[in-house]
Amino acid sequence: MPISDQLLAELKALHPILIDLSLGRSTALLEKLGNPHRRLPPVVHIAGTNGKGSTTAFLKAMFEAAGKRVHVYTSPHLVRFHERISLAGANGKSVPISEEMLVALLSRVAKINAGGAVTFFEITTAAAFVAFAEVPADVVILEVGLGGDFDTTNVVERPALCVITPIAMDHAEKLGGTLDKIAATKAGILKPDVPAVISQQDATPLDVIRTRARQTRSPLIVMGEDFDAFEQSGRMVFQSETEVHDLPLPALLGRHQIVNAGAAVAAALQLKPLGMTDQAIERGLVEVRWPARMQRLDAPMWLNGLSAGSEVWLDGGHNPACGQALAQAFADLEEKAPKPLVLVVGMMGLKDAAGFLAPFRGLAKRVLTVPIPGAHEAPHEPAALAITARAGGFDAAASAGVPDALAEVAKQSTGPVRVLICGSLYLAGHVLAMEQGVQVQTN
Repeated sequence: MPISDQLLAELKALHPILIDLSLGRSTALLEKLGNPHRRLPPVVHIAGTNGKGSTTAFLKAMFEAAGKRVHVYTSPHLVRFHERISLAGANGKSVPISEEMLVALLSRVAKINAGGAVTFFEITTAAAFVAFAEVPADVVILEVGLGGDFDTTNVVERPALCVITPIAMDHAEKLGGTLDKIAATKAGILKPDVPAVISQQDATPLDVIRTRARQTRSPLIVMGEDFDAFEQSGRMVFQSETEVHDLPLPALLGRHQIVNAGAAVAAALQLKPLGMTDQAIERGLVEVRWPARMQRLDAPMWLNGLSAGSEVWLDGGHNPACGQALAQAFADLEEKAPKPLVLVVGMMGLKDAAGFLAPFRGLAKRVLTVPIPGAHEAPHEPAALAITARAGGFDAAASAGVPDALAEVAKQSTGPVRVLICGSLYLAGHVLAMEQGVQVQTN
């Protein structure tokens, strides 16, 4: 077992609650560490329900195309914790922190914390701030963990730019049971006089964001008002009141990625003082990579037994808005190249499984439900999830795991099929770990 696994397990035991949203513990620990969050390169702070990771990936690719050194903070990880802390590398590309550096960093922060009651996310985020302050870079892209106002990343007092991606119902048990309460927590990242790019929003979240922006005097750049992005003749058109850009379609697939790419372009244009260029924006759209977001799996282990021409896709989307976006993406694929669609679904127990599946009604021919090995909280049991799917009008059955589900698809199919493995980032990480022949780091 890598040493980092043991250290992360020890840090997880420091607080009895995995998620306890507050800033007091974080600021106290950061004070002991010399306030590294006040010594960071310019920060782009990104909150939202859906599209945070993709928007982060677009901006990272754009900055790197501009020759800038980029640190990136994301969560959760898919396979290894190291993915969360990505540091600017000598070759100009941001890479996950090394095992050696992570062990040294966590040991150092744990020693200074001296057993203090901080949550896992608080102490690991503090560790990330130490790394970001000490390793040279030109910009930090900082993704909110959960919510915004009381998320540990919100200790950054004056980012260069804030971005809020589409807000939808998710984590209601932690952020509030209504869309306006969830939006209020996300809008908590807005800072006085710091501009904020606001991606596509429903009316309720946008009203909440505007109210917060008036309180903080935050200039807003709003999608659908100040800028827009859309596909036209196989290209992506970005337009604002002052400029129009004819751009390549983003490498990340799906109509929803036009929205995420559009927000990233709007953010990048605001960040030209940091060295962003039009050429880098264009290159970033096509050079972007982001695992488990409409990712096509081509390894033989996934295609084994399926008819020639079959496709296996992976996506970590897990809420009703993600379900809608994915269903639209696969409806587009169906229109271009018809193939029966089978869903292989595993979901965490607090997620709205019926809401996620509903948009696939009439599109997916079958649903196979699977467990999520090593999940940090209780997932939906496959049998119960299959009952939910059947109640929603799907032909559904439980399976022992992803390989078994794919074997079942192969057994039942008479020609090429299109398979989507979806419903959870933790399930996506499990699939990628199987492909790499490693164990998922569960902490």
